[in-house]
Amino acid sequence: MKNVGEAPQEELATGERSTRNRVARSILDHGPSTVAELAGRLGLTQAAVRRHLDALVADDVVEAREQRVYGARTRGRPAKVFALTDCGRDAFDQSYDKLAADALRWIAEQEGGEKAIAAFARARIAGQGGAYRKAVESAPPEKRTEALAKALSADGYAATARSAPHPQQGEQLCQHHCPVAHVAEQFPQLCEAETEYFAELLGTHVQRLATIAHGDGVCTTFIPKTSHETSHKTSPAANPPHASTHTATDIASASTAGRNPA
Repeated sequence: MKNVGEAPQEELATGERSTRNRVARSILDHGPSTVAELAGRLGLTQAAVRRHLDALVADDVVEAREQRVYGARTRGRPAKVFALTDCGRDAFDQSYDKLAADALRWIAEQEGGEKAIAAFARARIAGQGGAYRKAVESAPPEKRTEALAKALSADGYAATARSAPHPQQGEQLCQHHCPVAHVAEQFPQLCEAETEYFAELLGTHVQRLATIAHGDGVCTTFIPKTSHETSHKTSPAANPPHASTHTATDIASASTAGRNPA
């Protein structure tokens, strides 16, 4: 499980992070819990539990609810219990990646499965790409890569746009996170469809230099500079550009693109 309710490194000691994770894990294992129940299970004071719960609530990992009462209600207010939010559950290891990979593998093994995977990948990016298209089409030509990066970031891809290293004429779109990296490692059609969609949106040839799914630190896409006076005609790069320092390797060679043509 990744650390939940985690403050900046200098503000939260390792022991604090560990205890906070234990509080969240106890709620996952036992269901909605009161402060007293958590304190008893974890061997902590109620004051310490409340402090960790306050931080977890602030980080949208847990939420406070009124305890459900079955049968006749006793006098007084129901006890407050703390339950994991959807965000909190996602902080723990889930089997969604394996489920998705198993489903795609089953499709691939059927007749015409490879074409079906490619069709699914294109349909998936088209379905989620409405916001990307809106952002790109509303931006001036010279700002379209930046607009796409912002739209991708809103979807969790932590994307940035920057000028490509000299002497290349163009930009690099860097995605520092990929929500489907584990599945894309087995099914590169997801990356290929995404890159095709970027080319369509930006109206030019683009070249994928590196991908997280294939072991690189960042998904890096080269977008060549085009002449906007010529109706955004395709302007392929003459030579494979070098990846910027955004990537795990200092230089993403042509073999990277060959390994993952996306």
